[in-house]
Amino acid sequence: MKRLIFLCLLLLTACVGQTDNPAAMVERYLQAKVSGDEATMRTLICADMVDDLSIEVASFATVEAEIQDMACAQDAGSNTVTCSGVIAITYGTEVREFPLGTYRVVEEDGEWHWCGEAG
Repeated sequence: MKRLIFLCLLLLTACVGQTDNPAAMVERYLQAKVSGDEATMRTLICADMVDDLSIEVASFATVEAEIQDMACAQDAGSNTVTCSGVIAITYGTEVREFPLGTYRVVEEDGEWHWCGEAG
């Protein structure tokens, strides 16, 4: 019984902080986007962007893509997160790198959500 309680607490702890840290949430969103994980993207995208979810999911569907050297941090005093690193996309035998950028985040129902690229 103690093991069961411990395992339950461990699982709950692993889930905490999934969207209460804007930078970590953006990292999760970008990883989900590159891998085409629609279910995860749906939980992390803001209400204003839900209509664009299918476009977001399809972004890397026809290519091999991976994120390299990603590090994200919330910009002080703003609702933006800036990420360094690149998305490396393979087209046949050619690899192109696209730098990560700055993304808007909004707090909805007490959790942070990805809301597009910052302008």
